[in-house]
Amino acid sequence: MDLKPGEKLGPYEIVSLLGKGGMGEVWRARDSRLNRDVAIKTSRAGFSGRFKTEAQAVAALNHTNVCTLHDVGPDYLVMELVEGPTLADRIRQGPIPLDEALGIAKQIADGLEAAHEKGITHRDLKPANVKIRPDGSVKVLDFGLAKAGTEPGDLSSDSPTLMSIPGTILGTAAYMSPEQARGNPVDKRSDIWSFGVVLYEMLTGKRLFDGATVSDCLAAILVKEPDLSPAPAKVRRLLARCLEKDPNKRLRWIGDWAELLEEANPAVPPPPQARGVAERITVAGWIAAGVLASALAVVLWAPWRAAKQADRPLIRLSVDLGPEAVAGPRTTAVLSPDGTRMVYLIRTAAGGPLPLLALRQLDQANFTPLNGTQGGADPFFSPDGQWIGFFADGKLKKVAVQGGAPVSLCDAPSERGGSWGEDGNIIFVPTNASSLMRVPAAGGAPQPVKKLSEGETSHRWPQILPGGTAVLFTVGTDLTNFQNASIEVVSLKTGEVKTVQRGGYFGRYVPSPQGVGHLLYVHEGTLFATAFDPDRLETRGTPIPLLDDVASDTNAAGGQFDGSRNGSLVYLSGRTGSNSYPIAWMESSGKTAPLLAKPGAYGAPRFSPDGKRLAFTAPGGKGTDVWVYDWERDTPTQLTFTGPGNLELVWTPDGKHIVFGSVSGSAAALWWTRSDGSGEPQKLLDGKNAGLGLRPQSFTPDGKRLAFADNLANGAEVNLYTLPLDVSDPDHPRPGKPEPFLVTPAREVDAAFSPDGHWMAYASNESGVDDVFVRPFPGPGGKWRISTGGGKVPTWSRDGRELFFLGGDDHIMVTDYTANGESFNAGKPRVWSERKVLRPGIIRVLDLHPDGKRFAVFERPEAEKAAGNLHVTFLLNFADELQRKVPVGK
Repeated sequence: MDLKPGEKLGPYEIVSLLGKGGMGEVWRARDSRLNRDVAIKTSRAGFSGRFKTEAQAVAALNHTNVCTLHDVGPDYLVMELVEGPTLADRIRQGPIPLDEALGIAKQIADGLEAAHEKGITHRDLKPANVKIRPDGSVKVLDFGLAKAGTEPGDLSSDSPTLMSIPGTILGTAAYMSPEQARGNPVDKRSDIWSFGVVLYEMLTGKRLFDGATVSDCLAAILVKEPDLSPAPAKVRRLLARCLEKDPNKRLRWIGDWAELLEEANPAVPPPPQARGVAERITVAGWIAAGVLASALAVVLWAPWRAAKQADRPLIRLSVDLGPEAVAGPRTTAVLSPDGTRMVYLIRTAAGGPLPLLALRQLDQANFTPLNGTQGGADPFFSPDGQWIGFFADGKLKKVAVQGGAPVSLCDAPSERGGSWGEDGNIIFVPTNASSLMRVPAAGGAPQPVKKLSEGETSHRWPQILPGGTAVLFTVGTDLTNFQNASIEVVSLKTGEVKTVQRGGYFGRYVPSPQGVGHLLYVHEGTLFATAFDPDRLETRGTPIPLLDDVASDTNAAGGQFDGSRNGSLVYLSGRTGSNSYPIAWMESSGKTAPLLAKPGAYGAPRFSPDGKRLAFTAPGGKGTDVWVYDWERDTPTQLTFTGPGNLELVWTPDGKHIVFGSVSGSAAALWWTRSDGSGEPQKLLDGKNAGLGLRPQSFTPDGKRLAFADNLANGAEVNLYTLPLDVSDPDHPRPGKPEPFLVTPAREVDAAFSPDGHWMAYASNESGVDDVFVRPFPGPGGKWRISTGGGKVPTWSRDGRELFFLGGDDHIMVTDYTANGESFNAGKPRVWSERKVLRPGIIRVLDLHPDGKRFAVFERPEAEKAAGNLHVTFLLNFADELQRKVPVGK
């Protein structure tokens, strides 16, 4: 069957090709009647009436571990679309730890048992026919469908699926039972043989029966007695019973498999949906106090009891926090250690631009605003739950849960997380490019816990482990993307540092009654878990995906989830911080239109001087690269291919070149490249000690001086410099020595030359929050504060009459101005558009088109824009679910 995307197959619209096999092809399609995605498997031959009869029996299967068959056409099957890797993909990563393998085997066996009870035999069980979904659940594909083919397949040496006619070989060579290899009739006992072969391969990473050709493989199945010694001793008796060549001596019922494990009472983990469907409760508003109190009295505050852990099912509560609640950029909802309270962000009663913290007792219906916490972010509880630490106004602060005035503890101008220890100290990260620091909970001078090592750009999101002797934290080497960050742990006694997970961020430890708990972390938008020993400070086994709908932020390395000691978890659903959005036009009316419609992890959009092209950054194979998009012709051009373009960029005034910045560890640079894609980027300036990166921002009108931001003064904050350039040979500019323009203890960024080059607008946090200022260039002279209530990214209009900036509440603001001699007069800022701007990253998030009438901005997907009130998800008995999915033993 020759299909193409967009074609219709009955009520199904073909979307994309998923794969090809001996039987035909598999396509992703959209079911227009039920508005769902499905998988369509086509056959190169029509189906017989007998096959259709059997397909109807398969379609009647309704089991959590069986892929559902929805429909049968004359030469195609419509099946449930199962996302995730196959078991074959997982095995290619290496042998699977015993407990994890038994968890997968349990789910495969449950699916087989359900089919066998209905008289259905799989006939083609193999790792490629088993899918592992992102939540860790297992789906067995193609139940009973091995008779779909009517012609023999190609018997090649890579163990393909072998199609059958009566009396011929059916199945996949390496996983066939002896009776199947002979072409004899098969029943459920053939599936049990294949189950044993698959289990052996999971545990050893190697095929049990293999050969240079299919004939060699089949001969080994028929004649060779398998060597089971490489498998763990616990499973050898089970494997031996599954792999009896005489089916009459073989294990007869797949449901009895666990009884053959060597231990008398094997701790086999049940499937994620243990015996029934986990309860899901959707609440229109916050749960009424009486109902919530009774529910929590039973499950939320119950003490952990190891003997009862497997008995408590996962309970999922989707909770509407109401119209006052707002999502934090990095942290939204945090639980107290005992799980009885939650702190989150709300709008101020007066509708001001800065949120404040609110506290809710989970057995009560109302929240309590914590006065004085306006602008608060990233809260965390003290160990006794009586205090809340948070960041606001460039400070680390604390406030009592009973209320009262907040207390400032120390400076923290651009924080990235804190954790309160049992010894009365707080471990925190004061800036987005800082190392771990420690300060007494009563306040004082911060002291370093661990300095940045070579190649590290920042430490983030510390968590003090139980006992207070070690700290878990995230280590980044790229300030704008933490997908390849590492999670490390440092001993507070010895200073020894261990890397416990590579390729993840926002590590969080969840304790367990067994002593060995779990490490949770985020990677590529998925929450993973792995066993973690807090005494040895090391992980065990292979990480398992748990949830794929937890919001996170790859720029800040933040994860929107939090746990409590009683085994509960709360998280913000969605990928709102995933930094994958389309770029759109935005007018002052609030109207938007697609500019670059395909969503991506874009950054630093900048229009060319003529407005016909848009430059931006996007992830590439080796990091973040620079692209130029001709929006009139819908033509993108990639300028870099080695990942150096991970910071801001700026066009030269003639539009022929682009300067972009980079940072990797402590190595930073400015780069010069042609904007048409010809030629190679060349290094303009090397910032060897510039740990925050060199961030190009603006050219003077003549193109002979570049303003950029960095910490060349070796301070903790970013400052502004200008770089003189000899551009007599534009393709090979000669830089002079950087000259400081504004070097202070504060952070100065977002430099922008006025159209006449006589003024410099910039953002500074000298008052505790970012605001926009203007100074004469090159100076000296006064300074004028433009914004009130926060501001960043100042942008001049070409006509020299207006100055735009991004306000603290994410509205685009504008002010009229006049400049006479050394005097600058700005009017009162006004809202340019009532529509707020999405701000997913730390670098530039918008740009003004040269016509002065519209901006390039990031656009929220429609599903996010229509989300309504803020919802969070509670997972009660989450610790029990962790034990089921990622057993830690004793």
